[in-house]
Amino acid sequence: MASRLPLPRLPEQRLRAIPRVAHGSRYLSTVGRRNIASPALCRHLNRSNRSSTSPLQVPVSGAPRFDLGFFGRHQVRTYADSVVKVPQMAESITEGTLKQFSKQVGDYVERDEEIATIETDKIDVSVNAPESGTIKELLVNEEDTVTVGQELAKLELGGAPEGKKDEPSQEKKEPAAEKPKAPAEPAQETKSTEKPSSSEKPAAPASESNKKPTSETSQPPASEAAKASPGGREERRSTLQVKMNRMRLRIAERLKQSQNTAASLTTFNEVDMSSLMDFRKLYKDDVLKKTGVKLGFMSAFSRACVLAMKDVPAVNASIEGPNGGDTIVYRDYVDISVAVATEKGLVTPVVRNAEAMDLVGIEKAIANLGKKARDNKLTIEDMAGGSFTISNGGVFGSLMGTPIINLPQTAVLGLHAIKDKPVVVNGKIEIRPMMYLALTYDHRLLDGREAVTFLVKIKEYIEDPRRMLLG
Repeated sequence: MASRLPLPRLPEQRLRAIPRVAHGSRYLSTVGRRNIASPALCRHLNRSNRSSTSPLQVPVSGAPRFDLGFFGRHQVRTYADSVVKVPQMAESITEGTLKQFSKQVGDYVERDEEIATIETDKIDVSVNAPESGTIKELLVNEEDTVTVGQELAKLELGGAPEGKKDEPSQEKKEPAAEKPKAPAEPAQETKSTEKPSSSEKPAAPASESNKKPTSETSQPPASEAAKASPGGREERRSTLQVKMNRMRLRIAERLKQSQNTAASLTTFNEVDMSSLMDFRKLYKDDVLKKTGVKLGFMSAFSRACVLAMKDVPAVNASIEGPNGGDTIVYRDYVDISVAVATEKGLVTPVVRNAEAMDLVGIEKAIANLGKKARDNKLTIEDMAGGSFTISNGGVFGSLMGTPIINLPQTAVLGLHAIKDKPVVVNGKIEIRPMMYLALTYDHRLLDGREAVTFLVKIKEYIEDPRRMLLG
């Protein structure tokens, strides 16, 4: 939610301060909750201003003298104006694109009601009204680039106008009155088309008049005939150009940066999912009943990665520094970025301190982040950081792929679809549910031995989940 902005200091606020001292003066009257100058005071001021250009001093018994020359130069207003500005979005975000105004000039808005949406390269930011009032002017256009603190709209403070209260009810009545007319028009058209068919004589002139343009248009020019397809049908092709949004541009920039910076290499392995599927089938109902969390596979792979990092800590490290990095940063915590596909693009919210969580805790955190991503409610804090990434392309049916490293991280684990395959188990061929695992790692920091060891450790933990209790 955008922070509320302080109201600007306007002349009206000076006017309100006068009746507090000169309360009971015959020159002041109270209307509603606001103190304004009475007609007697205004006439007195006008006479004084015509005779003198100096500020008017009005004596009030029992009170100090006040400079009221202000009344002769400014118009008295009962409501002030407020300016809606671009709110603070994040430390790393200073600008965005104004995607749309949800309210237009003349619309009444309540306090904290959304006025506009700003799209950044990471999240969408809502701009809310600081106070209740009516929009007087929009200062920018949609698709304009705006910066933090820039003025977006002018808001006239106050209650909703009386005319605006009756408009919704009238708008609701108009469509209801038009509904019976809609089916009547097609009915009249069908009757008019059926009448000529019953009588042949009036139909003849109409058919003759229609034949002439038809015969003319049925013979296309030689240039159009040349464009016709071999099947005799004319090809109609078109293109559509759509500007990339900020998030898609940022994703493209980051992925290309990863390819240009990291020495990426991918190693594969195959894991038997039988034991983990049996484990999930045995306990998922109890876990759902006690905790309300659906037990999946992501928590098991996350926990397996955490345990495997104890043997290969470089997987959780990163290369940082200028010119591509010159320093290795090791961490004693594990923040796992979970790749989530949304309508606007791929986002990677972070499960923090995964090393301190059990399977249920990890699964609950992933479920909460996934829901926030689908509802477009992720914040910058939800996606900041991350020391290792897991991407599950298997939910879309991917059999095998090579994920791209999320810099400055060192590795990313790719999960894929589970397929029944014939495998050799104890000298016998059996049908087992198998999954391909792919680990893309930065060869600048990880050698092949460490990368393969890490992936084999994950395979062992998944094929025998009981080993996780010993980790």
